[in-house]
Amino acid sequence: SMSTQSSSVSAKNKKAGKEDRCAIPRIYPGTPYPLGATWDGKGVNFAIFSTDATKVELCLFDNPDATSESGRVVLPEYTDHVWHGYLPDARPGQLYGFRVSGPYEPTKGLRFNPNKLLLDPYAKSIVRNVEWHPSVYGYMPSAKAAANVDLRANTEDSAAYAPLAAVIDPAFSWGDDTPPKTPWHKTIIYEAHVKGLTMQHPDVPEELRGTYAGMACDVIIQHLLDLGITALELMPVQQHVDEHFLVEKGLSNYWGYNTIGFFAPDLRFAANVTGADGPVREFKTMVRTLHAAGIEVIMDVVYNHTAEGNHLGPTLSFKGIDNKTYYRLLSDNKRYYMDYTGCGNTINVTKSRTLQLIMDSLRYWVQEMHVDGFRFDLASALVRGEKDVDTMASFFDIIHQDPVLSQVKLIAEPWDLGEGGYQVGNFPVLWTEWNGKYRDISRRFWKGDNGTLSEMATRIAGSSDLYENTRRNPHASINFVTSHDGFTLEDLVSYNDKHNLLNKEDNRDGDAHKNSWNCGAEGPSEDPHIVDLRGRQKRNMMATLLLSLGVPMILGGDEIGRTQQGNNNAYCQDNEISWLNWELSPDQEAFLSFTKRLIKIRKEHPVFQRRKFFMGKSNIIHGAKDLHWYTCDGREMNEKDWRNDTLKCMGAMLDGNSINELDETGKPITGKTMLLLSNTHTESVNFKLPKHSKGKQWQLLIDTADPNRHEAMYDAERNFHLEDRSLALLVLKH
Repeated sequence: SMSTQSSSVSAKNKKAGKEDRCAIPRIYPGTPYPLGATWDGKGVNFAIFSTDATKVELCLFDNPDATSESGRVVLPEYTDHVWHGYLPDARPGQLYGFRVSGPYEPTKGLRFNPNKLLLDPYAKSIVRNVEWHPSVYGYMPSAKAAANVDLRANTEDSAAYAPLAAVIDPAFSWGDDTPPKTPWHKTIIYEAHVKGLTMQHPDVPEELRGTYAGMACDVIIQHLLDLGITALELMPVQQHVDEHFLVEKGLSNYWGYNTIGFFAPDLRFAANVTGADGPVREFKTMVRTLHAAGIEVIMDVVYNHTAEGNHLGPTLSFKGIDNKTYYRLLSDNKRYYMDYTGCGNTINVTKSRTLQLIMDSLRYWVQEMHVDGFRFDLASALVRGEKDVDTMASFFDIIHQDPVLSQVKLIAEPWDLGEGGYQVGNFPVLWTEWNGKYRDISRRFWKGDNGTLSEMATRIAGSSDLYENTRRNPHASINFVTSHDGFTLEDLVSYNDKHNLLNKEDNRDGDAHKNSWNCGAEGPSEDPHIVDLRGRQKRNMMATLLLSLGVPMILGGDEIGRTQQGNNNAYCQDNEISWLNWELSPDQEAFLSFTKRLIKIRKEHPVFQRRKFFMGKSNIIHGAKDLHWYTCDGREMNEKDWRNDTLKCMGAMLDGNSINELDETGKPITGKTMLLLSNTHTESVNFKLPKHSKGKQWQLLIDTADPNRHEAMYDAERNFHLEDRSLALLVLKH
């Protein structure tokens, strides 16, 4: 059956000599699997899950600017909670949405409203985002002040303002594309925003700036290769929604942690927006190009909540399709949402169909889009049982047994905003974690805080206290000093306080516990002493990061001194505050060169790429310890030293002859013995260099107090002058 409206549109199109693609007179039963809209070369199968719906209508649109559908068809079949139908005359490019009928009883968790056009949860391409209008709310938003505002359904039609999906043709010429599969112990991650990285680069063609195509430009890839990056971790690239309150303030959700489409690449990053397949093909081309350069693509994914907010949020998709299945609701009043994310709702992973949605999405990005791994935002929210975090959750079990997902890189942000949500160190095998403890202690250590030396040593050595008890290896620790969330490295040494007024929240937003230090002046300074100290502190933290056991993650732009002008929560700043400025000063060029040299050293020396934790005792074969810790007077650290809260100088000798690991051909891995010295005192010290049976001299490779001073030779058992607030790296010469 089809509406009178679609019949008249069909006749009008035929009269004009146009092929009628939207008003489709025929519908067959189709199949309940796969979910979503699937083009099979002849027609399109539509399938959508809903347990309590009484009717599902497929709505067809002629173009993204259409204010109403050109055709509406009732899906004829209902199988295993899936409504489905097959349109033999539909083709790729067809725009569509759904209307889902059923009871509107919010106190029972039911929010069906056929006046709302709903986005397919499995949409592979989204060609129109939401336009904020009262009609996109399932209730009457004009009476928001009333306590029971959402208990009355809004009958205004939302078709003109709701997101629209499009059927895609998945065909793409991948050629000989193969995933780089860089081993974890050789991985160096670069966290970046598609737009922020490319928007101001003078050598990226203007029409490609801020896009997937811009990310695939030679100049961007060459920067990553010159730096030594092996994996690009992209901030959210799934279709998102700019929150209403931000739009009202003239802002946007630049970071994109507000997903509405878990299968669709975000339209805002597409240079090619013609046709439904444009953004999809452009994303695939970017991945293929990065792979050809040997760079992996890791996606930052947000499966913990959606853009539909709490009970006062809009009805865009999941809320109007199966609210009780997709969201965690309060058990005593299902009108309200449980919120472990700070975003109004939490996705209900205790439901099998919701888990299926997440797993189908993950597999789609691996198998169809060829990405190499995922960073899970607020991952603790994904493994909560009825209330508490459950480290034995079925979410882990399903991923572990999956032949596709168990083979890609899995990174957890191991916390959420709920009680007991901080779970650093508690994720199971196959998982790596953003090590928030590494970030915090490295900042405090170089700030000069007392009582930080012992923990800093543990973090440099791979954080065995967090990961060894779960039989994981050092690569389980994703080490970072800065990330998108918080200060950049430049701002970390330039500001004591956050300066977030441009976010229009009266500076209340952003983390107040930053562990930053401005080196004596708040914000930009021309004082030579302060400028020098800030440069040294940046070198100290970058060197510590890249010489620690574990997987280093660099925040994009830190290598060139990017500043956000003291904003430590720039999620809504889609402007020069967030974009990388590629016009580098001599100091910025020097820091870029310094970072490149550090990464080169890390890659060249096996002791920094160990797969196993240090034993800390004599090796059976070589009879030498793999790791020694020294005080500045040249003796090995003892328990009393480790407990000395005022001690601020230490040395670590990483023995290259005692790695005790085999390479791919079964040969023992050996390398140079390295000596890492650090001094967070406000005064310089003379560090007595240790002796070693394999050599009598040490050669300087890195000195953060003077980055141009290296290659000088020093005799063992002689003093090395270690400047205040500095780090030095030396290699044993045989």
